[in-house]
Amino acid sequence: MSEQLYYEDIVVGSEITLLVKQPTTRQLVMWAGASGDYYPIHYDKDFAQSKGLPGVIVHGQLIGCFLGQLITDWMGEQGSLRKLTCSYKRVNFPGEALICKGKVNKKYVEDSQHYLECNLWVENAKGEKTISGKALVTLPARG
Repeated sequence: MSEQLYYEDIVVGSEITLLVKQPTTRQLVMWAGASGDYYPIHYDKDFAQSKGLPGVIVHGQLIGCFLGQLITDWMGEQGSLRKLTCSYKRVNFPGEALICKGKVNKKYVEDSQHYLECNLWVENAKGEKTISGKALVTLPARG
């Protein structure tokens, strides 16, 4: 967890500290057990290839959780994640570096809460965006 951020310290356009993940096939098995998503494209290479995929792929929701980690690590313990959405664009593969990134898109105060709207995304090693998302967070104010 990083140092606590405060609303006054954030400027629209600020980049969120990136997070790099490299999911393994073992992590996919663990995720399947935790989530109940046992669809064979996530663990059976032959089945995945029979569906037109080059091999086993990473669960999209697992990568969505990586974006959740990106934003919650960045905002600090006193921040609050209010909403997180993801849209899946491309598949990701185990062993592939996934670079989770984000940028502050908007900030505003409403009902005494200090909100930030952030754009989030994941890039593969080729620089292709594989998932995009949005987060709405609140941060503490210094005053």
